[in-house]
Amino acid sequence: MALSKTNKLEQIVVYTLNVDGWKLKWTGDKNLPYDAKGTTPKGKECVIEMKFRNTYYEDKMLEVDKYESMMSLDKEILKFYFVNDPKGNFMYWLNDIELPETTSMYCPDATRWAKKRMNKDVYLLQENDATIINVNDLN
Repeated sequence: MALSKTNKLEQIVVYTLNVDGWKLKWTGDKNLPYDAKGTTPKGKECVIEMKFRNTYYEDKMLEVDKYESMMSLDKEILKFYFVNDPKGNFMYWLNDIELPETTSMYCPDATRWAKKRMNKDVYLLQENDATIINVNDLN
């Protein structure tokens, strides 16, 4: 997936959540560990990291470095991880999630657009640990 398409998808998610009462701004054009920042419908400060996958995987991969960067923000900020794949949308509330053991996976070194690859420590989050789940019901 091209960077420009990913940026547009991130902006669509921000717009859609804002219609639902969130007050978010897209930050994906900056080098931050999250793609949106603002407030939840209840007025709580928050950040959201987003991933868009063309392939469905039962477990949702979250890089340990990305998680730690988000968790280093002020503890009052709510941290969310949004994953979109062919099965649906999954939103994880990272502040209170019980994380599985880390595992190492061979991934692009910086972004999925990079050609260089390396082993990275990741968490494989289960779908049922998502706070919000919207499953595509197209079958």
